[in-house]
Amino acid sequence: MNIKVIAVGKIKELYLKDAFKEYQKRLLPYCNFTLIEIPAEQIYDNTETEKYKEIEAEKILNCIKDNDFVITLEINGKMYSSENFALKLKDIINEGVNEIVFIIGGANGLHQKISDVSDLKLSFSKMTFTHQMVRIILIEQIYRAFKINLNEPYHR
Repeated sequence: MNIKVIAVGKIKELYLKDAFKEYQKRLLPYCNFTLIEIPAEQIYDNTETEKYKEIEAEKILNCIKDNDFVITLEINGKMYSSENFALKLKDIINEGVNEIVFIIGGANGLHQKISDVSDLKLSFSKMTFTHQMVRIILIEQIYRAFKINLNEPYHR
């Protein structure tokens, strides 16, 4: 199984980089994991936020293949318990999907073009998290899902 995370921007804080690397290492036995960081556009004019989001969207779209299963992280997406998220991933994998792509937008969110290609819109909470924190939460939940699906200890 191939899992790819496409994220706008970079993780800046060392402790968050370390946490992400730890979960990348933990995922090695379960999947091929790739992180693609799309540079965040510098916003010089707040009235043109959509234009900047569209530029980011084009870069994201260039990283997606037609047969990828695309999951976008969106505030109004579907919320799952960890167990139900694990089951959802299992169902996607069992459908014969070769690559699952998770997309995390930048500080201004995702352009509608990205939301439109999404096969599943996912939300972790109604609360707002930094996009750097969302990466850690996402990779931890992916790892937890593999552990749950294989009945391995960790998730309790």
